Amino acid sequence: MDFLTNTTHFHIFTWVVGIIIFLVSAVMAKGTKGKKITHMISRLFYVLILFSGIMLFIKGMDYGRGMEYGIKFLLGLLTIGMMEMVLVRSEKGKSVTMFWVLFFVFLFATMFFGFKLPMGFEFF
Repeated sequence: MDFLTNTTHFHIFTWVVGIIIFLVSAVMAKGTKGKKITHMISRLFYVLILFSGIMLFIKGMDYGRGMEYGIKFLLGLLTIGMMEMVLVRSEKGKSVTMFWVLFFVFLFATMFFGFKLPMGFEFF
């Protein structure tokens, strides 16, 4: 399983696919079978994102920046939580505006931290 933790490629793949499936599920009509299926697939990707994130978090402790990786891990958990809250509350017909805003805020913060840390890519 070393190929999962040597680089960030698997983790990036899982969160990109997870976000795409989340967005597809979010725009589907309420109560349809397709929405339930995509919601369950997005939950599978939440688990894969968490698994690969935990493996990178453990590897990140070697860089001596444990607190920054811990903050990034917490922001990632909050992002996944907001994704799930949007899907569940929209299925129940409740307001999701605040959760959409929080989702984008946490997603931006998580991506900023992830790309800024030593295992991330340098764009700037």
